Amino acid sequence: MTEKAKGCCESGLTLSPSGFQVESLITIDERGQMVLPKDVRAKAGITAGDKLALVSCEQNGKFCCLTLLKADDLVGMVKNHLGPLVNELTQ
Repeated sequence: MTEKAKGCCESGLTLSPSGFQVESLITIDERGQMVLPKDVRAKAGITAGDKLALVSCEQNGKFCCLTLLKADDLVGMVKNHLGPLVNELTQ
């Protein structure tokens, strides 16, 4: 699997601080909705109908980070991490 196909959140891939950047500022409307800009969706390969998982990180009782992951990628990560454990327990 190539680095691009694996995704940046797969285990074993080290990210440097230079790998992070502000892509855009997003406004939340009165209904709690937001729009991901077209260029960001294109770069991330997000298309109509894709499901995204919202993952949060909390420190000292406060949210410090919100991350969007494609649901399909999240399922793959869970299988990669839990699969060996399940196999070990069922043997």
